Amino acid sequence: MKKFLSLLLVALMLVSIVACGGKDDETSSVNPDSSQTVNEENDAVSADVESDDAESIDVEASEDLPSVPSLEGKDLSDLTFGLICLHDENSTYDKNFIQAMYEAQEALGLSDDQVKIVTNIPEGSECYDAAVELVEDYDCDIVFANSFGHETYMIQAAKEYPEVEFCHATGTMAHTEKLDNFHNAFASIYEGRYLAGIAAGLKLNEMIENGDITADEAKMGYVGAFPYAEVKSGYTSFYLGAKSVCPSVTMDVKFTNSWYDEALEKEAALALIDSDCVLISQHADSMGAPSACEQAGVPNVSYNGSTVEACPNTFIVSSRINWAPYYEYIVACWANDVAIPADWCGGINEGSVVLTDVNSKAAAEGTVDAIEAAKKEIVDGTRYVFDTANFTVAGEKISSYLADVDTDAAFTKDTEVVKDGIFVESIYRSAPYFDIDIDGITIK
Repeated sequence: MKKFLSLLLVALMLVSIVACGGKDDETSSVNPDSSQTVNEENDAVSADVESDDAESIDVEASEDLPSVPSLEGKDLSDLTFGLICLHDENSTYDKNFIQAMYEAQEALGLSDDQVKIVTNIPEGSECYDAAVELVEDYDCDIVFANSFGHETYMIQAAKEYPEVEFCHATGTMAHTEKLDNFHNAFASIYEGRYLAGIAAGLKLNEMIENGDITADEAKMGYVGAFPYAEVKSGYTSFYLGAKSVCPSVTMDVKFTNSWYDEALEKEAALALIDSDCVLISQHADSMGAPSACEQAGVPNVSYNGSTVEACPNTFIVSSRINWAPYYEYIVACWANDVAIPADWCGGINEGSVVLTDVNSKAAAEGTVDAIEAAKKEIVDGTRYVFDTANFTVAGEKISSYLADVDTDAAFTKDTEVVKDGIFVESIYRSAPYFDIDIDGITIK
């Protein structure tokens, strides 16, 4: 199965690799105050916080994607890289992208003038305006936008500026638009969420063993942003990770219908706690849920980075996408005049899927070893997150499923994604398409 997936991915990547280069229309204006260089934001954004109670998790690396072209002898002095963010560093999601940019800047030896970051760009025509400003005013050669709703505006800009590379996180349209200079990227973060779920399940086991809860009271809560495939894929993998070590676990999910709303996220977390959820996780971008957990003394698995500094008693671990490998990859492609794939999905092996240190003050004993063991099995192909033997839908196991891979307005289910008993996530495009409601998870 591992060999099949690797060969399939290589074939798809070879099909999707096209020459670098795009144009369309629409306008709005960018708040000039939102354009910030690396130096201006550097003090505001910090790496994952470590503590004396943290235990390191080692992450290995993969051979599934095209190799990174060599930068030896390449002159990057003419490169300018623009990054468009939905919010700013107060959002854990955007902070993660910004921090990765600093890491890539240092690794690539780029000056502050070569990196332009614009923040608080809504999912509207403002994104098109920001992209145009980055190209026309700053001569950006690569423009990257980080939010799902930015995609159509990035495509519009790509059609208008065929000499510029436009890259987009979490999008679904690059492989169907077939523009030479528009590219989607994501990571197999479902694997990271699964590993974080193992930490959650072990914490539930500890609570059961200590007599704090009974096995049938092992209910987790999950604060989700929107009922999109990306979110469903994430919370389902988290649940399956927990279930792999705590078979009695169930999970309630509450959606906020916002990527970033601290008040709503806190309210959702507190409502889940009030409905007897004894551990909380999230796919939402503020400190609302973690702070609610610290306030209530309820264990928390965060997302996008460590919250141990603000939540030392309840934070267990966090999975996150490290975007630095992709930034460095597309720069290397640009420098070598190599086509950037229409879809790119990094994993544990590329260093794109990472976990923060485990906070041993809140985590169960043995958490690091259990995560490491499961991670090794994922890497060597003996464990699959969406193994259909491990979940049911309305009491039945699934043997076939059509997913909406070639996204269209009608959300047509167009591609068979169950292969040899495995739901093969993020193989046919980079963005997730797992959208199944499985048993054990209840939407509130």
